[in-house]
Amino acid sequence: MAGLLQPDAGHVIAATHGDPQALRRQQVYIGHANALKDDLTAFEALGFLARLHGRESSPAAVMSALRRLAMDHRCHAMVRTLSQGQRRRVALARLALERVAGLWLLDEPFDALDAAGVQAVEGLLEEHLARGGGVLLTSHVPPTLPVRPVRQLVLDTERRA
Repeated sequence: MAGLLQPDAGHVIAATHGDPQALRRQQVYIGHANALKDDLTAFEALGFLARLHGRESSPAAVMSALRRLAMDHRCHAMVRTLSQGQRRRVALARLALERVAGLWLLDEPFDALDAAGVQAVEGLLEEHLARGGGVLLTSHVPPTLPVRPVRQLVLDTERRA
């Protein structure tokens, strides 16, 4: 779905209205790896990712996004000094910069997060769904989004009745 690999079989068909690159520009992919540079501060790393993906990257927007994931107090810390959970929060702060109702592709977004981090990410997911966006995520921790219907595809055949 993210376009990183070619499928072995089948097709991915996306309906676009006019511009075939519109879907790609509106898509957000956050993989299992956080894609943060160890030699940057949390603030710099998020700003770099925002610019790289053509998103709002003003200092105020970056700080607001870090605040949404409770990482503003660590904004000047080098990424290499952050815990795994803190790194995940910085990576997921990209979602707080999104304003377009596109498709979010998230690989294990709740990995290494504590309960407060999971709650913050679920809040971002709710806001995104409310504005008409879509989310496709993989997770060992099912999201608890009571307002929206969630479709689950369970790939573990041992768990089926």
